Amino acid sequence: MAEKFKNLIGGEWVAPSAGAYFENRDPARCSDVIGLWPRSSADDVNRAVEAASRGFLSWREVPAPKRGMVLKRAGDLLAERKEEIARSMTREMGKPLEETRGDVQEAIDTGYYAASEGRRLFGHTVPSELHGKWAMSYRRPIGVCGIITPFNFPIAVPSWKIFPALVCGNAVVWKPAEDVPHSATLFAEVLLEAGVPPGVFNVVFGEGSIVGRALVEHPQVPVLSFTGSTETGAIIGETAGRMHKRVSLEMGGKNPMIVVPDADLDLALDGILWGAFGTTGQRCTATSRLLLHESVHDGFVKRLVDAARALRIGHGLDGETQMGPLIHREALEKVEYYVDLARQEGCEIACGGKRATGPGLGDGLFFEPTVLLGVTPGMRVEQEEIFGPVLAVLQFREFDDAVRIANGVKYGLSSAVYTRDVNLAFRAMTELDTGITYINAPTIGAEAHLPFGGTKQTGNGHREGGWQVYEFYTETKVIYADYSGRLQRAQIDTYK
Repeated sequence: MAEKFKNLIGGEWVAPSAGAYFENRDPARCSDVIGLWPRSSADDVNRAVEAASRGFLSWREVPAPKRGMVLKRAGDLLAERKEEIARSMTREMGKPLEETRGDVQEAIDTGYYAASEGRRLFGHTVPSELHGKWAMSYRRPIGVCGIITPFNFPIAVPSWKIFPALVCGNAVVWKPAEDVPHSATLFAEVLLEAGVPPGVFNVVFGEGSIVGRALVEHPQVPVLSFTGSTETGAIIGETAGRMHKRVSLEMGGKNPMIVVPDADLDLALDGILWGAFGTTGQRCTATSRLLLHESVHDGFVKRLVDAARALRIGHGLDGETQMGPLIHREALEKVEYYVDLARQEGCEIACGGKRATGPGLGDGLFFEPTVLLGVTPGMRVEQEEIFGPVLAVLQFREFDDAVRIANGVKYGLSSAVYTRDVNLAFRAMTELDTGITYINAPTIGAEAHLPFGGTKQTGNGHREGGWQVYEFYTETKVIYADYSGRLQRAQIDTYK
């Protein structure tokens, strides 16, 4: 009998109100049931929000540097449990152990950075225009934050949102992705042990259409942070606008890598393999379009296809594995749909294009690394996010053409250019309409102390990570202190 897990509400692990559960299975070995997690209801969300509202009242009074010390302790605990959590994450969502170790390390880095920001929640003191008067601002917490996160970075992405929210003095109700509940449980254990008080951090498992919706629509949740599909994000944004909630949306990507004739082609090949097929292509920053100058196209494609075919596919806990499974059957079927669509659009399947078979793969959701040739701007496989190990290859003649193609999608998350020409590199930095541009590196690889996010339909202007996210989780309050002893009317008396 599989173990049953619980929600975290008010500092206690509690069963779902309806008594319903869902299975969590290893996508590389679908017969392996990891455990059963709560199929929660709106009632469970209500209980969590009530607990968070109570927890907020005391947590906001804790000095920010002391809140930061709790997050520092969380980073220490994650470091102590790094291997355990990484192995659990690999079993749960499939990516190789080397990648899940990096996932946990990013949360460690984010915890340490959040701890330092507990001493850097700066306001401003500025001169008043009137005599005997001070003018200043400070940042204060907002309330209960509803956090909704995806499956592909089960520890890193939640840490980007939850750690800043907590160090700023807010309380949290978190709805993790249904596919990675065990990672969420381990993350919650760490925060409890680190000393987050009861009610300040709550976790409610369940379906997005029920738990996520109840959280988004709850009138006592003034702040929302979501990472996921553009379609779901649009719905959340509409609700937030109608209910006057603060909302951060981090959504899709269709990220290009541009390779020009003077590029280090060995480096570019390493970059495209990691960017396109790391995490089985299941990253919002995945390199899903490769733009090759016509002079290097044929030779580079041959090397790329050979290297993609040589990638070792298997269970992520096998030290030889370079690419694991897709997260669930629907994701596998979506990839198959887009490969069939590529054929219909006239593309050549240079390699891959089908489910991976072989020893140890029969019980998993594996798909071969796939390279599409003959892709042209405007094709659906060039425009739409596939979220799998599928790379669309396009040709260009002039760099202006490459920029036009790169910018010609509805997303604007990440981009990359491989070149030795410093002038071309600076053109790329300014002309590519994305939130992130890499020079001589693939489109993936965020660092904890820098803002993360994109333009157009990738997001709504806010950023994860870095210093900017701390502004999202706080309100600015302005203070005027008049010690002149008389009525002073701004603007009216200023120039008398």
